Amino acid sequence: MSDPRMPTLGAQHLPLRDQVLIALRTAIISGDYPPGQRLTEDRLAADFGVSRNPVREALRVAETEGFVVSLPRRGAVVASPSPTAISDIFAVRERIEPLAARLAAERAGEEGVAGLRDMLEQARAATDADDLARVAELNSALHLRILDLSGNPWLTSIATSLYLHVQWVFRLGAAQRAPHSWREHIVLVDAIESGDPDEAERCALTHVAAASRAAHTQAEEGESEPGGDQRPHA
Repeated sequence: MSDPRMPTLGAQHLPLRDQVLIALRTAIISGDYPPGQRLTEDRLAADFGVSRNPVREALRVAETEGFVVSLPRRGAVVASPSPTAISDIFAVRERIEPLAARLAAERAGEEGVAGLRDMLEQARAATDADDLARVAELNSALHLRILDLSGNPWLTSIATSLYLHVQWVFRLGAAQRAPHSWREHIVLVDAIESGDPDEAERCALTHVAAASRAAHTQAEEGESEPGGDQRPHA
């Protein structure tokens, strides 16, 4: 795996383990390391240009976060989100996103809405270009920005780790979901711009429900594939 956009590990002002962890998460979420792929310390050390020690430490943390599982006779492999994990994610999303949209409709202002519009345009271009990793990244970025525009710091403080998993789940089904998600986001941003908190809340809830159905369908299809019941789950 080689990405010219990724800064050289070891050159950042973070412990090397944390740099490897960030790179590993990014590779899993973007689909460079797909569900079920074995992750050997030697392979990751070569990919990231580091020794095995920070890789070993990063794998331990990634396992606690649900991105990696350890299997007998296989070692560390990339997990896949289970129906239960997906349900848990959306149980939180259906509470916080409608509230964030409601508050954003009251507080975002013209500048805040303009930033959301810019993200929508980037998502449209990425969808047209079939750049699914970028679409997934923008999907989470848009929702995090709406949380920020809500003006409620408690919403943003609990959301960072959640939306890493949201991005991962979205990326796995992005080929089918991306065009629908982009259109739903337009409706949501329109509602926020209107300044109508009830409408913004309704649109957010409708969007989360549609995303939940798509994510569960993707998970069920993955389990029904040949050998699908052998895939690890987060």
